[in-house]
Amino acid sequence: MVLVRQEIGDVLRDFRLQKGRTLRQVAGKASVALGYLSEVERGQKEASSEILASVADALEVPISKIMREVSDRLAVLEGVVVPDTVPADLFADFDSNLVGSRA
Repeated sequence: MVLVRQEIGDVLRDFRLQKGRTLRQVAGKASVALGYLSEVERGQKEASSEILASVADALEVPISKIMREVSDRLAVLEGVVVPDTVPADLFADFDSNLVGSRA
């Protein structure tokens, strides 16, 4: 079974390590208890959207980038193929709708 909280924790830890920050530094900057952040990183606790936003801010990483990485990892675990680009026909429909709304 795929646990979203585990993937979120792994992604947060990976970004923290890429930034060369300690758990204590990120917890302090995010105003989150050190033990709680540790449990989130280990996938033992669910992080609220507020906590995720605070940690993302402390890591200076957009939350969208964190969630995209989580989504990509979940897709791999589920065996889902997700294109890296928007399909041309979908983009064309979006572009024509956008142009039509300006008129």
